[in-house]
Amino acid sequence: MISLRFTDADLRKITLAPAPNALWETVLDARRLRSRRGPGPGMERTRSRTKAALAPGEGTLCELLQSEDFVPDFLLQPMADDFATGVEMAGQTPAARLADDLSRLPSAAQASRWVRELAAGAEGAWQILTNDLRSRYCSSVEPMWSKVRANAVADRSLRAETLLRGGVDALLTTLNTLWLWQPPVLRVPSHSTADVPLCGRGLLLIPSFFAAGPMVMYRPDQSTVLVYPMHNGDPPCGPADALGPLLGRTRAAVLASLRDAATTTAVAERVGISLASASEHARVLRNAGLISTARLGGAVLHTLTPVGEALLDGDHASR
Repeated sequence: MISLRFTDADLRKITLAPAPNALWETVLDARRLRSRRGPGPGMERTRSRTKAALAPGEGTLCELLQSEDFVPDFLLQPMADDFATGVEMAGQTPAARLADDLSRLPSAAQASRWVRELAAGAEGAWQILTNDLRSRYCSSVEPMWSKVRANAVADRSLRAETLLRGGVDALLTTLNTLWLWQPPVLRVPSHSTADVPLCGRGLLLIPSFFAAGPMVMYRPDQSTVLVYPMHNGDPPCGPADALGPLLGRTRAAVLASLRDAATTTAVAERVGISLASASEHARVLRNAGLISTARLGGAVLHTLTPVGEALLDGDHASR
């Protein structure tokens, strides 16, 4: 579990990246193919159009992508506007930071000659990595970049609209259905364990097409980076489908069921879920400011807030 700890200053400094990061997407695509992970959101149709794949042991990238839990930070350049700039900025990584990144590779103790030369900043080693990255980008990522960018635009619009309608609480609550926002901590399931204080420098959110899960990059003097799987941009078919990427299908159904105020028991019956599940979904929606709850004797009555109504009205208008 990764715990991101916010201060009031951090909550005022949450920013959305303007576009996906081409270098990072190239690296994550290579890792996914190397480890034979299943396709990420929206990948089934798109991947059939490209035959590029990394076989285990092929290319220098494989030596840097041995673990499911670790990718060297220097390969993520949040401020790069395009792939070429990202590669150039990676090549300018300070020697101490580069050495630290590579020392955390699972096989660092038995590192190949090439990895040792890369850690030492050898020009030839950098050129080999640069060529491998360019080959991967051109063969696998660039042909589908328009799809990646389109999905990123849809995801950014979704997050921005959530922020406008429900504020920071709604944004953090709905980033991912498996993440838990318990102010002032965002808890993100992960194979690794880390407690990350944001220290007033804020959080930069970067949507990723190829990420299978969240990835956190801590920057001592800048905002922490959180890479998250983006909404896949598929067209909605109904209320749960339209709001599902934002809230999760069941939670979206719970919200829609409250167009007419209802008790927790009534919500459970309307949606077809257990009473405990209905209560938990209502709690999350209440924390996000989408519903309000009032006690009536031994029961509670849930009603939509203006923000919840606006979200449902926006969903209805989009169909």
